[in-house]
Amino acid sequence: MANIVAIVGRPNVGKSTLFNRLTESRKAIVDDFSGVTRDRHYETAEWIGKKFTVIDTGGFVHGSDDIFEEAIRDQVHIAIDEASVIIFMVDVTTGITDLDDEIANLLRRSPKPIYVVANKVDHAKLHHDSAEFYALGLGEIYNVSSATGSGTGELLDAVVSNFPEQEEEEEEALAKITIVGRPNVGKSSLTNALLGIDRNIVTDVAGTTRDSIRIHYNQFGHEFLMIDTAGMRKKGKVNEDIEFYSVMRTIKALEDADVVILMLDANDGIEAQDINIFHLAEKNKKGIVVVVNKWDTVEKDHKTAKEFEQRIREKIAPFNDVPIIFTSVIEKQRIFKVVETALEVYANKVKRISTSKLNDVMLSIIENYPPPATKGKYIKVKYVTQLPGRTPMFAFFCNLPQYIKDPYKRFIENKIRENFDFKGVPIQIYFRQK
Repeated sequence: MANIVAIVGRPNVGKSTLFNRLTESRKAIVDDFSGVTRDRHYETAEWIGKKFTVIDTGGFVHGSDDIFEEAIRDQVHIAIDEASVIIFMVDVTTGITDLDDEIANLLRRSPKPIYVVANKVDHAKLHHDSAEFYALGLGEIYNVSSATGSGTGELLDAVVSNFPEQEEEEEEALAKITIVGRPNVGKSSLTNALLGIDRNIVTDVAGTTRDSIRIHYNQFGHEFLMIDTAGMRKKGKVNEDIEFYSVMRTIKALEDADVVILMLDANDGIEAQDINIFHLAEKNKKGIVVVVNKWDTVEKDHKTAKEFEQRIREKIAPFNDVPIIFTSVIEKQRIFKVVETALEVYANKVKRISTSKLNDVMLSIIENYPPPATKGKYIKVKYVTQLPGRTPMFAFFCNLPQYIKDPYKRFIENKIRENFDFKGVPIQIYFRQK
């Protein structure tokens, strides 16, 4: 079950600064990640061993003042429905405003854990001023300065106390595959095309969470669980296609899956939102297949697909060893190729390479291309092994692991990919003291 923390509040109270503080700028919480687009509004984070996704709702509001306030209200509704924990941010320098009151009214009706965070508490006198927010009737006030980071540790301790202890998931024999992407790229059509062929072979699996339906697919020699997040619950007055809502859903679907099929629209190419989803899947160590749908609607010559594929690989770098398939769901073109490829990626994800084979191949490569010497010290790699886990992880034991730089790690990753085929799967490389 995905742990989602949504930061809500009116404009300019410092939501984005807190978001950056929780997700990126503090190494203690989460590793930094190169190559990610800068306009994303959701990111994985970790605190005292508990992983969660933080969403900055401020990034999803556009438009004039009237639309602005309405959009904020919509988002608070969605956050109440979809998030595990809500951080309600207010500004100590302005006190309680009408919009703060209105947001508090909505939040008071929610059974979800809510933390009121008074921001911009930069010195002792302001601690006293923040007491005014008790009038909102939402319990304890957490004083923070998101600019300096003071107070965020106590806040995070409280927030993660709501998450269940993360038990190791039982190894299920079947691959769990989910289709994600922006609205209207054809996710539901692909699901229906795959499932509608012989409906009586498809059975719903009982006992699933209310967030997604698991459908047992078993036909044409393929068997897996398809996690379908489309059309789960009616949202009442909330506009179904709000980008924010689709992001919440995507995160939940993604965290439940082994392999993520990221669908793109051939007419739009790969957009910022798609790249965000891709990196979120990568960071969560999911297998990934990119599917370009509506390929029948694109004017093309013999070079079109190759150029399109090249553009996608450039945008998703550095991890671009992923299968890319061009389909038309309407025309039923290559939809079974999507299933076959997703299952190949799953096989790569759970693949184990024997220690003897790893050492035979990798040690001779390292002998020919050793890590560059640092400060006159030579690095000797003695032994390689694949670590146990749900995703491929490799440990290289050597005398001076601290001197191994990122370019050499990338070189080693590429050599593992060349020799053992981990297409579609993020792999982790560790250098450790022998």
